[in-house]
Amino acid sequence: MEKVLNQQEIDAMVRAARSPGGEPAHVEAVQVEAWDARRAGLIGREQLQAITQLHEGFARNLTNSLGAFLRVALEATLVSAEHLTYREFLQRIPETTYLAACKLEPMGESGALQLDLKVALSIIDLLLGGEGKNVAAAREITEIEEQIVESVARIMCRELGAAWQALALEVGFDRRMEPAEAQRLLPPEERTLSLSFEVVMPEVRGGLNFAVPVSVSNALLRKITVDWSRRRPRGRAEWRERLQMRLLECPFPVELGVNQGWAPVEELSQLRPGQLLSLHSPAAEPAALLVAGIELFRAQPVRRERTRAAQVVEMRKPASLLEPEEGRKTS
Repeated sequence: MEKVLNQQEIDAMVRAARSPGGEPAHVEAVQVEAWDARRAGLIGREQLQAITQLHEGFARNLTNSLGAFLRVALEATLVSAEHLTYREFLQRIPETTYLAACKLEPMGESGALQLDLKVALSIIDLLLGGEGKNVAAAREITEIEEQIVESVARIMCRELGAAWQALALEVGFDRRMEPAEAQRLLPPEERTLSLSFEVVMPEVRGGLNFAVPVSVSNALLRKITVDWSRRRPRGRAEWRERLQMRLLECPFPVELGVNQGWAPVEELSQLRPGQLLSLHSPAAEPAALLVAGIELFRAQPVRRERTRAAQVVEMRKPASLLEPEEGRKTS
C-alpha cells in the first residue's frame, strides 16, 4: 500500500526541497504595512512627465495672454501637479483669497480656481490705471473689484481649456465663491488633480491653483499619456534608429579630390582652357572622397552611364575621431 502523507509531512518535505542544505529553509518574517486607500491613483512617473509638459505649455500661454491683457511683464510657472483630496486642496490655500467655480463641459463637472488676493489686488490696481504695486491683502475685494478680477479669471479658464483641447473639454468661468460655498463645491474626500502655479509680476508674486475632479483628471491622464508614449522614442535603440532614419533623408556635399597633388606656379600661370595639368601623383593611387568636408573614404574616379561616380576602395577614419595618442603620431 502507498503511504499517505499528512499536511505536516508534506510541508516538511517542501521546506527541505527548497533549502540548499537539505534542512528546512528559514522563513523570514513578513512585514505587513497598512494600506492607505487615499494613496490610490497617485500620478505615475510617465504620467507626471506628460502632465507637467502639458501644463508648462499652459503656463507659457497664460504668460503671453495675461501679460498682453494687463500690458505688464508677467510670468506664470508650474510649481506642482499632484492628486489631492478636495479637503487637502482647501487646507493649502489661504483663508482670505479669491475663489471661483469653473464649469467643465460637456462632462458637467465643476472645478475650483484660487488666486492669491495680493495678486488679484495688484491686477485690479493695474486695470484701474495704477502701477500694480504690492497692496496689503488684509481686506476682501468689493463688488466692482470682483467684476474686474472676473475678466482675468475668464482668461485663465480659457487658456486652461485650450491646453486641454485634446479632450474637447471647455473650461468656462462660472461664479465667484465664498469660502463656505467652496466647501460644498465637491465632496471633501473626492480625489482631485491639483495644479499649482506661481504668478510673478513687477511688484508682487503669488499663487494660482486649480482643482478638477478625478473623473476629468483620469480622462486627461489617459489621453496625454497615450500621446506622450507615441511621440517619444522608447529607449536608446529606438532613439538611434529614429535618428538614423532622419539622417537618411539629409543631403550632404560629396567631393572627390587628389591627395597631396602639386604643380609649379609657372604651369598654373600658363593654364588655358583645354590644357592638361599634371598633379605629379600616381594615376593608380585612390583619391580622397570627402563627405561634408571630412575624408571618410578612398575611391577611384569612374563613370556610371552619363554621370560621374566614385568607386570606394578603402574606408578612412576621420582625423577628428582619432585617439589622442594616434593623433600625435600622425601629426
